[in-house]
Amino acid sequence: MKIFGLAGIVLFLLICQFPAYAQTAPAAATWQVQKYDLDVTTLPDNGRSVAVKAILTLKNVSGNPASTLTLRITPSADVATVKINEISGLFSKSEEKINPSTNLQRVAIRFALVSPDALVTATVEYKINLKDNSALSAVSPTASQFLPLSFWYPTPNSWFFPRGADKAAFRIKVNAANGQSLVASGNETAGAFDQKLYGQPFFLSGNWDVSNQSGIAVYAPKGAVDGQKRAAELASLLSDARTFVGGILGKTPDAPLRIVSSRRGAGFSSGGTVIVDEAVFRRSKIDSLTAMNIAEAAAKLWLGNAVAVNAEGHGVIDEGLSRYIATQFIESKFGKDVADIERLRQRTAYASVARRDAPMATVSPLEDFYYTEVANKGAMVWRLLAKRVGAADFSKTLKSGMDDGNLTLAELRTGFFAQKELLDYLFDQVTDMNLRVGLPQVSGAETKVNLRNSGGTDVTVDIAATTVTGEKLVSPTTIRATSFGEAAFRTTSKVIRVEVDTDKLYPQIDYADDIAPPETTDSDPIVAAKRLFDKQEFANAESTARVLLRDNPRFDDLRILLGRSLLAQNKNAEAEKEFRAVLDEKLPTARSLAWANVGLAESASRSNQNAAALKFAEAAILADAEYGASLAARNLRNKLGASSPADPTVKGFFTDFDKAASSNRKADIDALVMPGEVTKFASGVSGSTEQWQTQIRQIDRIDANTVLVEANMTVKLLNKEAEMGIAVYRLSKSANGWKLSAVEMFEVR
Repeated sequence: MKIFGLAGIVLFLLICQFPAYAQTAPAAATWQVQKYDLDVTTLPDNGRSVAVKAILTLKNVSGNPASTLTLRITPSADVATVKINEISGLFSKSEEKINPSTNLQRVAIRFALVSPDALVTATVEYKINLKDNSALSAVSPTASQFLPLSFWYPTPNSWFFPRGADKAAFRIKVNAANGQSLVASGNETAGAFDQKLYGQPFFLSGNWDVSNQSGIAVYAPKGAVDGQKRAAELASLLSDARTFVGGILGKTPDAPLRIVSSRRGAGFSSGGTVIVDEAVFRRSKIDSLTAMNIAEAAAKLWLGNAVAVNAEGHGVIDEGLSRYIATQFIESKFGKDVADIERLRQRTAYASVARRDAPMATVSPLEDFYYTEVANKGAMVWRLLAKRVGAADFSKTLKSGMDDGNLTLAELRTGFFAQKELLDYLFDQVTDMNLRVGLPQVSGAETKVNLRNSGGTDVTVDIAATTVTGEKLVSPTTIRATSFGEAAFRTTSKVIRVEVDTDKLYPQIDYADDIAPPETTDSDPIVAAKRLFDKQEFANAESTARVLLRDNPRFDDLRILLGRSLLAQNKNAEAEKEFRAVLDEKLPTARSLAWANVGLAESASRSNQNAAALKFAEAAILADAEYGASLAARNLRNKLGASSPADPTVKGFFTDFDKAASSNRKADIDALVMPGEVTKFASGVSGSTEQWQTQIRQIDRIDANTVLVEANMTVKLLNKEAEMGIAVYRLSKSANGWKLSAVEMFEVR
């Protein structure tokens, strides 16, 4: 800590009086960032450090004179100097404890009084030294990235404050190593990116094949086989999403659109730039998660970028409203049945935390369920509201709230004042609703069912009855808050099934009892079928999956379980039909794509169609979607005796690695590892190895600079017996040859 004289000591004592945990409700903001200006340089000393000069333009928004400024930044930042209006000042550093695993560093400085609404410029020079690369921050000779939640830049208001983190215009210039290209958001000029919309600073650097697809820049992995085809599909999807969102939220923001492939950080988006998994470019089609991420990125171009979204409850807008609009786009693009599967995924994700949630109007990003709640329950709330008021009035109220360039939850609640009772319940209360339906009872010429609503608000929902002949009858019914109700169906046929809230409009703590007789005890259909599959009760898993697919025929994850259950019972032709149906789906998950290929590979292998089996197995491996699917595909490929062309440079790398591991020369191992990657693995290898032998079996070329190497391993550690098994290593090409950048599998026992 830098403290100089009595003034510094007084300042330190004042800082120590601040609350230790960010859970304490913060006072109103004093400073609001108007712009970030960031110059970043990768330092050559060890390749793991960056030097940053951050210039923040700040406005005093407190309404009172201010003479102190507290900035928050990652604890790994070594702050060297802080200037206010170009005058060096005394500053102190302290810890801000967020939760048991997350801390921030506070940098506090005192200066002459600044009047309300006046601007100051804070210049902070610091260095960040990364020990390990992660999804949020990484520095290496081949690719680097810093996303906002790595806390890599100084800012006054914490990312964890209930009212939201700072967002402002920003400029970023990065002097990257080894000729890496830079990408951020905003307009690019002379190697710098200038973002005029609200945002949180971020950047990526690396080597891509960049193409312009209908005015959208797509950064595909260098040398990806189907890179240009997938780039065109992704760009078309983002363009369509932007047009759709414009129809709801109004004039399209003026911002360049970019889609960037990365090994890390998929799903992040800001200011028109969205990160997608690099494996997307190797799959047979766009997967559902990628499509939703792109659609949400389009919505957030308005919500949080063109228009500031802040104050308590902001997550319900920038996460929940964005997800609702994105799902509406999916429905317009791919059909209601596909969108309903996305809603099912959102609903079951929320159900996993529904019994321990907090009111959405006040929930903080500190809570581990924050994003699961505000995005998924939030999307349900906006859907329910839009259905009540109508799409036209819903859009009109949103546009009206955005007219002044700022949007808050309080403002929207005022705009939808006619729905105050409903919104008060949904935003200010925890979820306590459980809608239940009883068994059908024949009463004369009618069949009646009892209903129960445990929630604190009235609901009007559709009750559906299915007769023994397959006829479906629907009865709209209102069930009072914390009360009972009844629905009646005029039919002479026997009713064999009834369901409450068929559209699943309302957030509930349990969805399993929406149907009578009950079909499962789980809110998540996947859990119901997979529990039986994992017990190897394949016939029961099959029957359960078939029952649940009756209402959700487009649920590809469930169809995969059906196919795998059939395959386990040697019903090969039926299984193959299910797997092909998954590959033909409009928007399957990446996991489903991988397992469908594994299933088809296994089926083909049983029919001695080895060439087809190998093709499917390799598609599953390249999809890189799930560990289990990749391992199953590799085991099958090895069983078929497949081999790949030898690569002397890869063979030479492992000859050197085996030698370094067996001799326990840590420096030699470190020289073969990409800086910042697999640090724990490298340390473990270099400290206790008696024997390390790598026999290469397969080499899968991912792109021009990356290969996956599958090998048979023989390993003997000190005081242990020799162990054998397979491992899969990711090698990345650097200026000095191949480097180990990941251990994808290590099945050595």
